[in-house]
Amino acid sequence: MKKQPQRTCMGCNSKKDKKELIRIVKNKEGQINVDKTGKQEGRGAYLCDDVQCLSKVMKSKRLEKALDTKISEEIYEKLRGVILEQ
Repeated sequence: MKKQPQRTCMGCNSKKDKKELIRIVKNKEGQINVDKTGKQEGRGAYLCDDVQCLSKVMKSKRLEKALDTKISEEIYEKLRGVILEQ
């Protein structure tokens, strides 16, 4: 049986299988996207599909520190939409 890669949620700091988390990626051009496939190129950060984790990340600006860039409210709203649709 193949072992699933583990990643840490930026909000709650819990380790989970990579497929259970939402990946946010910053590409070479500096654009921030929600990576549904988990295969886009660039620096990635992971988040649980939980609104509480998203609000923790927004308050602490942890995602901005991890991706080393300012993250717009639009990106957070897109993330909220992805979380709520699951």
